[in-house]
Amino acid sequence: MKIVFSLLFVMVFQCLSAQVFTGEEVVTKAIRYHDPGNNWSSFQGEFKVVLEMQDNSRRESMITIDLPQEYFNVSTQQGDKKSFREIENGNCRFSEVDGTVKEASLAEKECERTVMFKNYYTYLYGLPMKLKDLGTNIHPVVQRTTFKNKEYLVVRVSYDETVGSDIWQFYFDPETYAMEVYQFFKVANEKTGEYILLSGEMLVEGIKMPKDRAWYYNKDDGYLGTDKLVNK
Repeated sequence: MKIVFSLLFVMVFQCLSAQVFTGEEVVTKAIRYHDPGNNWSSFQGEFKVVLEMQDNSRRESMITIDLPQEYFNVSTQQGDKKSFREIENGNCRFSEVDGTVKEASLAEKECERTVMFKNYYTYLYGLPMKLKDLGTNIHPVVQRTTFKNKEYLVVRVSYDETVGSDIWQFYFDPETYAMEVYQFFKVANEKTGEYILLSGEMLVEGIKMPKDRAWYYNKDDGYLGTDKLVNK
């Protein structure tokens, strides 16, 4: 009887240990870890990112995001070259190669690149909170996968056609639910696209943002560069 009871206890324990949440539940837990005060929805902040590239070149960007006011600015310096892109009051402003400044309505084609920068930085530094945006499809099944010798809970995400065509996978620590890796690729070929290794954390306006993001090709693990959050 004792042996049977012990076996039953082990089986129940294993079932509980193997419990898998849905994708939505894992993302919710990850958001609770990274943004415990629910600060992202009203984010108004500034942070500095240094990109160190494979060829040892370096680019510094000061990024300002004000979600309530729908304001965005990225001011960049690479060597002796400075540039900026800004969105405010339904218009964009940006500097040309020769230093001249242009302004246009967001509806105009000239603003496309500025909008792209705004979407890029807001998305990456707003993760995992941005996974709650409309048009985001979080797949319900969560995989347990070992990547770079560590086990993760992996959530796959696709997007409505009007939002994006890539498939994304997010890797979360199974104990803390911290986001530690993500990757993207085309639907038909997982060797396309890139994966990004996240390390360290920096607190920005109450949000635990990954400090370093190292970018690699999915196809051959080729290194591209590292984005580093640094003190202003």
